[in-house]
Amino acid sequence: MRASRLTSVLASLLLIGAATPASAAAPGGAYAGLDECPLTSAVMMDPANLQVGCVRSVTNSGSITIGSTTVEFDSPITVQFGVYWPAGAPVREFPDGSVANVYSTVLAPGGRTLVARPLEVTVPGIVNFLPGVTSVFAQVELAGPITEFIPLATGANAPVFVLPIKLKLSNALFGSRCYIGSDTNPIRFRPTTGTTSPPAPNRPVTGDPGTLNIVADPNGYQTLGVGFTGATLVDNAYAVPKATGCGLIPGSLDPLINLAFGLPSAAGRNAVTFSANDTAFAVSPSLDDLNQALAAS
Repeated sequence: MRASRLTSVLASLLLIGAATPASAAAPGGAYAGLDECPLTSAVMMDPANLQVGCVRSVTNSGSITIGSTTVEFDSPITVQFGVYWPAGAPVREFPDGSVANVYSTVLAPGGRTLVARPLEVTVPGIVNFLPGVTSVFAQVELAGPITEFIPLATGANAPVFVLPIKLKLSNALFGSRCYIGSDTNPIRFRPTTGTTSPPAPNRPVTGDPGTLNIVADPNGYQTLGVGFTGATLVDNAYAVPKATGCGLIPGSLDPLINLAFGLPSAAGRNAVTFSANDTAFAVSPSLDDLNQALAAS
């Protein structure tokens, strides 16, 4: 089933109920990979929540472009977190008049919300013959909570979530505090499977919602398993701030790095593509039901 507009499909399947706490077990079957879900978080256990769930999204390829520099992803990037639909029942209305739930998120335990290996970045104008000296390793780090998670935005011209990140740059001369972006001034990805609306000179690009699979719980629980496979999420409308803290004397190399990479880089000159993306989403009207469904899987 194609994941075009899912509102009519999922809205009829996602029930609303109260949440009660329960213990979690390592999930399997349709819920495999959701073992990092923060099921014991206080906000997940709030009985006022209308829905709770777990999300795991793995990007297997893609790229990030900052100005004229493009780096291909050479290993998977995993984003995983818990979600809850609070008592206020926030929704987002789309141009066609349909609405979708806006979920709040909860970070995975142990700092494992965003898991990625460092990317090797060649420095413009320098021949790379010694990695880490004539090149830079960029580690993608989370720079704040993931917000505005709207799974029903899949297939629409709207972001599925907002992901704030910062890039830690490592090099023999860069020191330990060299970053592009920060917790207070992050790079904000707003990836969509629809079509972007970037400022010039970038042009609109279109993602791909992939294939949708909806699985009722095999043991009769109210939890619903939703899977998206082979999706492509795109964003080419974000800005990138200056580098800070770079050099053995922190800040001494900031001007050189900013010059080399063209920082700050205004919106309309950057792009990110998350390709071959597979996402698992388990959602229930009850935390107790979700726990039992995961444990029984």
